[in-house]
Parts: sequence; C-alpha cells; structure tokens
Amino acid sequence: MSDKQDQRLLKEAEHAVLQQYTRRHFLKDGAMGFGALALGSLLGGCFGKSSASSQTLFDASNPLASRPPHFPGKAKSVIYIHMAGAPSQLELFSYKPELAKLDGLDCPQSLLEGKKFAFIRGVPKMLGPQAVFRQRGKSGLWLSDNLPHLATVADEIAMLNAVTTDQFNHAPAQLLMHTGSARLGRPSIGAWVTYGMGSENKNLPGFVVLTSGGNNPDAGKSVWGSGFLPSVYQGVQCRSEGDPVLFIKDPSGMDRDMRKASIDAINKVNQEQYSEYKDPEILSRISQYEMAYKMQISVPDVMNITDEPLYIHEMYGTQPGKTSFANNVLLARKLVEKGVRFVQLFDWGWDTHGDSAGNAVDIGLVNKCAKVDRPITALILDLKQRGLLDETLVIWGQEFGRTPMQENREGKKMPFKGRDHHSAAFNMWMAGGGIKGGTSYGETDEIGYNIVSGKTEAYDIQATILNQLGFDHEKLTYESQGRNFRLTDLSGKVITEILA
Repeated sequence: MSDKQDQRLLKEAEHAVLQQYTRRHFLKDGAMGFGALALGSLLGGCFGKSSASSQTLFDASNPLASRPPHFPGKAKSVIYIHMAGAPSQLELFSYKPELAKLDGLDCPQSLLEGKKFAFIRGVPKMLGPQAVFRQRGKSGLWLSDNLPHLATVADEIAMLNAVTTDQFNHAPAQLLMHTGSARLGRPSIGAWVTYGMGSENKNLPGFVVLTSGGNNPDAGKSVWGSGFLPSVYQGVQCRSEGDPVLFIKDPSGMDRDMRKASIDAINKVNQEQYSEYKDPEILSRISQYEMAYKMQISVPDVMNITDEPLYIHEMYGTQPGKTSFANNVLLARKLVEKGVRFVQLFDWGWDTHGDSAGNAVDIGLVNKCAKVDRPITALILDLKQRGLLDETLVIWGQEFGRTPMQENREGKKMPFKGRDHHSAAFNMWMAGGGIKGGTSYGETDEIGYNIVSGKTEAYDIQATILNQLGFDHEKLTYESQGRNFRLTDLSGKVITEILA
C-alpha cells in the first residue's frame, strides 16, 4: 500500500471519529456534563409535564398510548374540514338582504378608511349576494341554495356567524386557525389532541390528514405539524388513490419477516442512543418505525372504500380508486370508526377573487359547493345512523371571510364577480360531539362587514374543540424554551352558547 493510500485511509478514519464526536458528546462530556444538564432543562418540556397536575403525558415506552383527558368529554374524535382559500360566507351562510340593495354602488368611504385589504385599491363597487337564501329546518337556520343537501341537516348544525381573525393572507391565517399562531413553529391542533389523548388504535396513527383539490394548503404541511411537540404527534398524510402512504409496501426482495427484523435491529440501536442521551426525539423515531410496520397491514385495509355497500357510495358520491373530496370524507368516517382521534381534511381551491370563472362567486364557488355539499351531509347522516355523531365533533371552517364589496385588483374591476379577503367577519359551523344543533351564535351588521355581537376568535374555536374532548385549554400545556405553551396561547374561551 502506498503512502498516499495510507494518508487517505488515515484521514477517512479521523473524519469518522470526528463525526462520532458530535455536539451531544461535547455537551455531555465538556465542563463535567453541565452542558448536557443545560440542554436537558431546555428539552424538559419534551416529557410533557402538565403545569396543572404534573401528570406526564409523554409516555416514553408508548407515546401514542390512550390517555384520559382532564374530565369526561362529550367527543372522542374530531373531523375537521377546512376549505382552503376561504369561500364567500355571503353566498353560503350569511343572509344579508340589505346588501342586495347596494349592489353596483360605490363602496362608502367609511368601509375603506383605515382598512387594509389584500388586493382592493381605490373605490370598489358593492356586490350583492349571488345566491338565494332560505330558512331551513325547525330552527330556521339561513342557508343558501348552493348547499341544498346541507339544508336537510340544518338542525344538526351550530352556526358561528361572527368569527374574526387578524390575518388577511392565506398562509398566516391558516396557521393561526390550526396552530394558534400566524408564525411557523407551533404544534397543530391535531398534534395537541394526540399528545393529550394518544390513540385508541395501536395500529393506526392518532392524527391523519387527507387533502383534495390538487394542492396542499398555502401554509403547507405546517398546519398539521407537531411544532415543538415530539414529532410522533404530527399528522400522517394519507392518499385516497394508489398506496395510501408512500413507500408503505416492502421493497423488492424484502418480505415482512425481514422488514420486522430490520426494524428491530434499527430500534435496538435507537434504544441504546436514548439510554445515553435521553433525547425524546429518539423515542419518537422508535415509535414511528414500529407504527410504520403496523400500518403496512392496517392502513391499506381501513383506506379501502371498495368494500362499502352501494348505498353508501351513492350517499357520499364516492368513486373508488380516484382522488376526491367525497372519497376523503368517507375515509374520515372509517378512520374515526377505527379509533383515530383527529382527522383533518383540507380541500384546496376556494379562493373567490373573480379573476377567473373558476374563482367567481357565481360560477366557481357554485361548482365547488356541488362537490362538497353531498359528502359533508352524508357524513353527518352516516355518523348519526351508526351512533357515532354524539361522540364525533365535526367542524367546517376556513381561514377568513370575504368582503361585501367586489374586488377591484389594483383599482381595476375584475372580469368576473369576486370578493377580496376579509378578516373582520366570517362563518364557521360545528356539529355532533356535544354541540347543540340548530343554533346560531353571533351577529354581523346588515352587510356582513363588522361584528355586532358574539365575536369569536380562532382561540375560542380551539378552546371549544378541546373542551368537547375533555380538556381545559389552559391546562393542556407543554414546556418549551423555558415556558409553558398551550394551543390557545394567552387567550380563548369556550363557546358555551353552542354546547348541548
């Protein structure tokens, strides 16, 4: 062997040693281990001690183990349906006959002064409702003709008429609604719920995400991320077409026994690493490897809708083998039926600016409604006939609302009828899970511009969801960066007016 080869091998060996001598080794060994103690104090929250009861929620041996909430909740699981892009409430839920009288008139300056809009510039024209509204059910809930199927279950719904946000761009508004912060880095509500309750099915994730519409939400996968919680609590994205999870099948030449042996070997190394460093992310890694192995059997079965009876497919409007919102809604029912705690559905394509026919409130919005109205209604009816609606909380929401004036992007009228982003007031609704159906909470002014009563913020919705699951939102906390964090940050109140 030449001297050059000897030197090269020596350098490779030195490099390998340096790679092993990581920052963790330095923190552990340097200064008699005080570095590691400091790091441990920063990571202390990863063991999930509740500030209220000092109860350890993060189970090192089984982080997804089923755990009791703070008190008996009405709901055991959640199906949260988010219309990404924010449809116009003025064509769906917010009946404003006075707005029709202003159609085509210049917008009053009082509605523009001191206001910030995403696109409106100059003086736009007012835009009357582009849908016919009727009172539905015994409760007389106002719904538009864009949702004829939903109208048949109006008495199951609690409508929130005065939801507000301080964000008028899609990504930060979606983050605020789902993580309690308009900035990246916070855990999503599904992650908080799974952290607090674990999973009832040891072979399935506690938090599953299904997307439709051709794109992910503007905020990306952060809206179902785990933030500073252990990553085992993040949402697992599944698909309704093809393999439900990418790479779930064994590679060519590897059978199930070999896969199990390889995972056992990997996790033995991971367990040794955890014994030395006590890093909870190593436990998450172990749990995720084991869950992936279990999911190879359980997920393809639960994600298969071909075995559903014909009347169910007709009820939902599903088409097995295709990607669709309807398929995802049926899958959501199957998942909660199997014990999944939190199922998040995102349907993209609800922006209604009027810059194209697909984004027009009288064309594109109508077409989108036709795709979701039937399956959402079927979900409520199906859960009810199976005895699951009382213990399943269903939420329909968006990130913000739409303006009562027509959008005039950069001062120019749009080619189609559309509305700009509106953060001050919009609608959401809930059903099942201990919610009082046929109720209506909150009120906006005669054109749907400002809130008159019943102001509802994202934190209030989050607090109510946690309450229905049995959690005091102020006590479900997690220590990170030296302080206790919670989903609702420093705000939030339970909306008691809509509770049964």
